[in-house]
Amino acid sequence: MRLLPHTIIAVIALLNLCAPASAELLFPPPEFESGYLMPSTTTPHPHQDVYEYVDVAVLFVALSLASYIVLKKRSRRATFVLMILSLIYFGFWRKGCVCPIGAIQNVVLSIFDATYAVPIAVLLFFLLPLVFTLFFGRVFCAAVCPLGAIQDLVLLRPASVPYWLASGLRVLAYLYLGLAVLFAATGSAFLICRYDPFVAFFRFSGNVNILIIGVCFLLVGLFIGRPYCRFFCPYGIILRQLSRLSKWQVTITPDECIQCRLCEDSCPFGAIRSPAVQWPAVEYDKAKKRLAFLILLMPVLILLCGWTGSRLKNVTSRMHPTVRLAERIYLEEAGDVNDITDPSTAFRATGETIESLYQRASVIRERFTLGGWLLGAFLGLVIGVKLIAVSVWRKRTDYEADRAGCLACARCFKYCPRERLRLSKTKKEFR
Repeated sequence: MRLLPHTIIAVIALLNLCAPASAELLFPPPEFESGYLMPSTTTPHPHQDVYEYVDVAVLFVALSLASYIVLKKRSRRATFVLMILSLIYFGFWRKGCVCPIGAIQNVVLSIFDATYAVPIAVLLFFLLPLVFTLFFGRVFCAAVCPLGAIQDLVLLRPASVPYWLASGLRVLAYLYLGLAVLFAATGSAFLICRYDPFVAFFRFSGNVNILIIGVCFLLVGLFIGRPYCRFFCPYGIILRQLSRLSKWQVTITPDECIQCRLCEDSCPFGAIRSPAVQWPAVEYDKAKKRLAFLILLMPVLILLCGWTGSRLKNVTSRMHPTVRLAERIYLEEAGDVNDITDPSTAFRATGETIESLYQRASVIRERFTLGGWLLGAFLGLVIGVKLIAVSVWRKRTDYEADRAGCLACARCFKYCPRERLRLSKTKKEFR
């Protein structure tokens, strides 16, 4: 049966007319006039970043309280209470993030990568403890840092570490800081965050290896006061140097020192410096010669350590994902491995040539050559300065808290007889 052209047109028109009606039967429109209620709009929850600014406010208040408690109130008990509150809030409640220690890497990355902007909250977390340290000493370490607090809690029987050994171990902190800056500047990794030894405790989860490292620090911390803070913390090294310039600093005795040495016995961090008498003439002459030799040795140390750092580029550059990918592709192309990893599969799907990948990896590796030179020179300078410090004599007539090493924990106050006398007089005045 053949349909005439005008018949086909009529059928199509009829179908078009019926289509809306059939659609209405399948999906009837809402009945606006039969009690239908328009849905209410939902206001989205505040952005998660708002809590970071709350953290900044809490940090500022905690630093202010710590400064008042340590320098004005001079109370170990109040310092301990604030330390516990900081551990609960910044540690277990906020899961150890944001922290000023890890913020080092954000600041460094923003300097070397124009496409990265450090968040304001992170920048404030980095700067606030530094500013307070310039004015009031290491009050952040005293009662605000959760990493220091968790170590302080486990300290049971502190043993003294010889000054020369403690000074040598602090080179590890300078090395850690230098590596963290190098890897952040090259966009390789955030080393401090990756190997935070206590974040697994704060979050009740994490890498098993990191958890083991944290347990080891706490076990050592039973007998050595705050081992991570004193010998490994990269932020603590910065605070240590700024504390030398602080306007106000912890003083053990409120007036005169009677040299009872009780403060020296009370400090678990080896931060009390004993009186230094005049060196004998023979020792003084030896020290002068040693000082001259070390000053001449300084450029040699810097060049030697810088060269050593540059030679390690093949090791340090493997922290960068592009370099690791290039090495993996090379092994696959050479037939040295049988399997194919997900990163290599993803790379092959991009269509980029292998030669282009090798070229990018080569450029990154050359950056590590320069970075290795700078890192090594920095460590050589640190070692040279430490050696020179041994030959420098500083006159002291009383027992004093070391401006750089004092963590402002306030332990020494209650051991000082002159401080106890002051407190007893203060109590009598208020009666």
